[in-house]
Amino acid sequence: MAALYAPTSPYDTGMLDTGDGNLVHYEQLGNPGGKPVLNVHGGPGAGTPQRPTRAWDPEYYRVVRFDQRNCGRSTPHASDPAADMSRNTTQHLIDDMERLREHLGIERWLLNGASWGSTLILAYAQQHPERVSEIIIQAVTTTRRSETDWLYRGAGRFQPEAWDRFRDGVPEDERDGDLLAAYARLMEHPDRAVRAKAAADWLAWEDAVISNEPNGVPGMYSDREVDAQIAFVRICAHYFSHGAWLEEDQLLRNAHRLAGIPAVLGHGRHDLGSPVQTAWELAKAWPDAQLHIIEDSGHAGSEALRQTMLAAVEQFKHRSG
Repeated sequence: MAALYAPTSPYDTGMLDTGDGNLVHYEQLGNPGGKPVLNVHGGPGAGTPQRPTRAWDPEYYRVVRFDQRNCGRSTPHASDPAADMSRNTTQHLIDDMERLREHLGIERWLLNGASWGSTLILAYAQQHPERVSEIIIQAVTTTRRSETDWLYRGAGRFQPEAWDRFRDGVPEDERDGDLLAAYARLMEHPDRAVRAKAAADWLAWEDAVISNEPNGVPGMYSDREVDAQIAFVRICAHYFSHGAWLEEDQLLRNAHRLAGIPAVLGHGRHDLGSPVQTAWELAKAWPDAQLHIIEDSGHAGSEALRQTMLAAVEQFKHRSG
């Protein structure tokens, strides 16, 4: 069983100027001369957890964490209605990652992330495969419209009462249309109270989906302060209502660009929000990826899934390249 390391706090923090009015917060932990890793958080809009890392051997790894645009400690924050969401797209985030890599003088790095983070990792790696040494992904998503349609509509058949409340959070004349676009419009409303209610309604649905899992945690999504709720939902609705600016099946269709990059994929069999089918399809298209389907896990994870991910961290620790 893989053990956790002693807590490691950042030895370096900074704000990366993107040149278009955004400042992206980043931090580095572990060994400054170690094997570079970039942790890519989920959401989109969740921000990096503000706690020490314990998964990465601080003697061997140089861990970089960053808050994607408009969330966490990056500015301007999406809870501010003046923050310009037109400057926050998948391509902007890919460019930020490359800018950060160059700023830190890193040649290649291991990419690690979960959920939305996996989509961003795949999009980045397909554009810049020469900059990626290995990939570790938990809870695989590619943010196809079919995937988000399942999460925000199809999964409602398992929680009909909760889904009705989610649907009823938008104006009556929009309830039979594009719910994600309707929520995106609510999150741009000038009245903070309207934005806060829409965020709470969205997160209540996310909580309901996760509640069906073997290790579901009550309030997993809604347990954050109001500004963080607003930013999270504003960014999620913005991305998902635009299909993350990716063509349907783009990341699966272009999986051949990942050839030669070893990867470990971990996915819970009972992940209701992100069914395992996507992970299975990706693994079939990417021979260098090892897929582990964890029988007792959902999107919230489990001890078995955590051990699988920790084993991958150890597996790649001494790998050169």
